[in-house]
Amino acid sequence: QVQLVESGGDLVQPGGSLRLSCVASGIIFSRYFMGWYRQAPGKQRELVARITSGGNTNYVDPVKGRFTISRDNAKNTVYLQMNSLKPEDTAVYYCNAGFGIIPGTYWGQGTQVTVSS
Repeated sequence: QVQLVESGGDLVQPGGSLRLSCVASGIIFSRYFMGWYRQAPGKQRELVARITSGGNTNYVDPVKGRFTISRDNAKNTVYLQMNSLKPEDTAVYYCNAGFGIIPGTYWGQGTQVTVSS
């Protein structure tokens, strides 16, 4: 059974930082592409960043230079370091895993990030 478990969401002030984590089980993690998505109230879920099995990364324009995706294959974990957070970053953040493609088959349950003063 595949499980993706996110953590690290919180309430943070504008300009602050958070690190999200997603621990995977039930897959050969090192072989999977991993992605972070987010969904704000009333909006569609959107890709934030992805990392290939080889470590190549891609980001959407609104987060370039502020967010960093990384992976630790020994811990079956993908991270999203978020700096210089803005109110428009407020959303539920979801972890996604796919074999050679993002979006992939597997989703986590989400973690809430709220950026507000």
